[in-house]
Amino acid sequence: MIAPAGRTLYVGGQNGTDGTGALADGLGAQTEQALRNVLAVLAEAGSGPEHVVKLTIYLATGIDPGEAYAATAAVWGNRRTAVTVLAVTPARVGAFVEIEAVAAVPAG
Repeated sequence: MIAPAGRTLYVGGQNGTDGTGALADGLGAQTEQALRNVLAVLAEAGSGPEHVVKLTIYLATGIDPGEAYAATAAVWGNRRTAVTVLAVTPARVGAFVEIEAVAAVPAG
C-alpha cells in the first residue's frame, strides 16, 4: 500500500468490547466489534477505512484465521488493505482478537 505524504494515524489495539467495556461473545462478534471500534477512532480523527494502509490482527492461539477473515469481511467489506495476522496469547481473558490500524489522515 502506498499512502500519500501527510499526517498518519496509528490506532492502538482494539478488542471486541462495546461502549460499556463488555466483551462480545465469540470470535465473529468480537472481530466485528473490534473493527467497528477501529472505524470509530478513524472517524474521530477525520479519516476512514478508505485511508487505512495497514491492519494488524492478533488472534488468540488456536483460532482459525479463515473464520476471522470471514468476520472481518462483514464490517470491512472488500477493501484492499495490507494485513498481517499473528497468533498470540491475549492480554485480556476471553479475548479472541485485537486489531490495530495505520491510516492516512486526509488534509482538511
